[in-house]
Amino acid sequence: MTQRFPVIAAAAFACAALSAPAAMAAEKQSGEDELAELLEGREAGEPTSCISDFRTGRNLRVIDGTALVYGRGKTIYVNRTRNPKRLDDDDVLVSRRYGSQICRQDIITRVDRGSGFYNGNVFLAEFVPYTRVDKEEEQAAES
Repeated sequence: MTQRFPVIAAAAFACAALSAPAAMAAEKQSGEDELAELLEGREAGEPTSCISDFRTGRNLRVIDGTALVYGRGKTIYVNRTRNPKRLDDDDVLVSRRYGSQICRQDIITRVDRGSGFYNGNVFLAEFVPYTRVDKEEEQAAES
């Protein structure tokens, strides 16, 4: 009887280890789905290195494991950071800027919301603007 316990425990551990990548893949997919839904009806523009803090209205949305989305309204800016897997909407993001722009060389520090401890850095990449396409403009372009 005592020999069965280690075998059962090992089997349970193996099942848990094998299910973790599947759960992580589902989480990543949901982040991509959330971003796709947010970008629906929008057209990508030319990437830019910096965006104005005033233009984005200081509105930031973190999409877990996928991207940072700045702004609201007609144009939003998507930044797929250099390490998007580190993005967690439960972390507090702290950025140190010198001026009124957010730039790709800026480093954002992640702080655990519960403990207040340092949780790593996020390195920004290019900002891609996505502008909402008016249905009238879309129909005129098709004609």
